[in-house]
Amino acid sequence: MERFAFIIHPLEIEDVARKFPSAQRMPASWLESLLRHSPPIKASHIKGVRSLQGTEAEGWFIGCLLTSKQMMELPEQDVLDKIIKSARKAEQLGAGIVGLGAFTAVVGDAGVTVAENVGIAVTTGNSYTVATALEGIRYAADLMDVSIADASVTVLGATGSIGSACARILARDAGNMTMAARSLDRLEELASRIEAEAGLRPQVTIDLAAACRGADIIVAVTSATGAVVEPEWLKPGAIICDVARPRNVSRRVADVRQDVLVFEGGVVEVPGDVDFGMDFGFPAKTAYACMAETMILALEGRYENFTLGRDLSVAQIDEISRLAARNGFRLAGLRSFERAVSREWIQRVKENADRASRGVAAKGM
Repeated sequence: MERFAFIIHPLEIEDVARKFPSAQRMPASWLESLLRHSPPIKASHIKGVRSLQGTEAEGWFIGCLLTSKQMMELPEQDVLDKIIKSARKAEQLGAGIVGLGAFTAVVGDAGVTVAENVGIAVTTGNSYTVATALEGIRYAADLMDVSIADASVTVLGATGSIGSACARILARDAGNMTMAARSLDRLEELASRIEAEAGLRPQVTIDLAAACRGADIIVAVTSATGAVVEPEWLKPGAIICDVARPRNVSRRVADVRQDVLVFEGGVVEVPGDVDFGMDFGFPAKTAYACMAETMILALEGRYENFTLGRDLSVAQIDEISRLAARNGFRLAGLRSFERAVSREWIQRVKENADRASRGVAAKGM
């Protein structure tokens, strides 16, 4: 039996009140103070993970009791200490590898310091997150009747480790690509590399708005600390995959633009008769890709640091994709703002986009 653990945390203070009804009577400031001084908890026992190869695994969700806001605003060392204690809790339970979920994978140096302070392997899950995000783009494009080969593809934050990996992989299929980032020199260097690898020479710009206007597919993965993609920049029917943490796309886009598809990554079907022991808003037997990466590595007996730091390689993404398929993990849909979205919902977006496009065409006549 292989063993893994995955660190989770409340995204918002309201999540704590939903989990613990007694907390509903406490002012938010009191509750935040209580969380800050609380030790990690074993949130649930995960059972029933079984690969296509017949290997079985069990694991644990470890609760690191800080909200996303606290993780971004509290002193970095205090947050890292909490994450390290959570990883040590996983080690005490017998896990051979621990995954860092949500903002625990963002703080500091993206897991490097955590790995240096525990006796088990650590991964952020970012490789499979990117793999499923790219797979999600293909899935969404198919449902939205968008041909990637004919589409205008934009990558925001293209010179970062995740952005460059996304651009290099998408360039294998895209007919047209624009890359945006802060440094034109680095963009030009990456464009030359992509041209040598894929035969496609992307256009480059430091103007994010210009890069988005007219784009059919947008991958947003800048290092900005707040939202940078505005509703006014987007054409009807645009597909926006927001891989960044904190998000690059504001919730306002989802609220006011019912004719664009915004998603953050894939929902992954986990092989076996899996029971997570808790409900995190996904359909039964499905999980986040970062969770799935941790399970995949455990099933493979790969108790080694896999995805750490800010440097993400195409080779890692291709490898985890291969291991996922070998063990029976597959994309089961998309997620948007931490919730699974249905094919029916995507169809409604497509219908809204078709109506909006017809309206724009009529005005131009």
